[in-house]
Amino acid sequence: MNPNDARKKAVLLVNLGTPDEPTTPAIRRYLKEFLSDPRVIETPRLIWWFVLNLIILRFRPAKLVEAYKGIWKDGESPIRRITNQQVSKLQQRLDQNTNGPQIKVAAAMTYGNPSFTTVLNTLKNEGYEDILVLPLYPQYSATTTAASWDALSKALKDMRDIPQVHFIKRYYHHPLYIEALASTVREHWKTTGRQAKLFFSFHGIPKSYVDKGDPYPDECVATAQLVAKALNLSDDQWQLSYQSRVGAAEWLKPYTDETMKALGKTNLKGLDVICPGFSADCLETIEEIDEENRGYFEEAGGSDFHYIPALNDQAPHIDLLEALVNENI
Repeated sequence: MNPNDARKKAVLLVNLGTPDEPTTPAIRRYLKEFLSDPRVIETPRLIWWFVLNLIILRFRPAKLVEAYKGIWKDGESPIRRITNQQVSKLQQRLDQNTNGPQIKVAAAMTYGNPSFTTVLNTLKNEGYEDILVLPLYPQYSATTTAASWDALSKALKDMRDIPQVHFIKRYYHHPLYIEALASTVREHWKTTGRQAKLFFSFHGIPKSYVDKGDPYPDECVATAQLVAKALNLSDDQWQLSYQSRVGAAEWLKPYTDETMKALGKTNLKGLDVICPGFSADCLETIEEIDEENRGYFEEAGGSDFHYIPALNDQAPHIDLLEALVNENI
């Protein structure tokens, strides 16, 4: 028998994180951990400490309470609820289709709960020695994938006997990922009809990060191009932009909010919007895209705005996750 077959194996699905509840103190705790990460904010530490603690954390959390309350459901944030659903469905799939010992599926968050430390200690106590870590970021960026690697490494640093770890870096062009995105667009078209343009909105990062070597925008463009090709879209039938910018620094362009306003002014009749970089719906898709940017588009004169939900726990997404596990476990 192969010695590797004897080790108990686990899969760890990783997402960004969420406040524990939609309250000012909980949001402040989450933002402090998230925005203190030098992978996310590269401003010199002393300057950033004053900005974060004396400005952002004093005022921003209270402003986000209503937005978080608006997306909270059944006492849980969407990103944690959906990630748990992904864990459950992937576990069922692996139990059905895996020969040999069971592969356990669990979830961890880079920031907030459940933390890497908590989950890794639980897996260790249960005897799991071989762990596949799958960050749910299709396109690699130092701000997301590498940040999850750092959180994983920090947790492992405190363990005397560390497990065998395999880490999946990216899957932006995996055929099943592209097909999952194309499939969700096709299913959307069946119920709402096809609009004039398909709009891809990816989370933005500062342009300076790209200038230093972050490959993220190239992978976003590649994903959009592959999906457009799978859907047989011509160049004038789709468009790409970047959302969620903050501060005065230049971020990746074009900006989603400015593009929505410009498209609305053309009186565009029908816009389908998809956010391929988000594996689970969250504040940035539900509130920022389907509410805020929908408003920009419609106020400028556009009509028939349709947000296509993230892949979440849909079957084609679970197909992809199962394939990634089988290819890497």
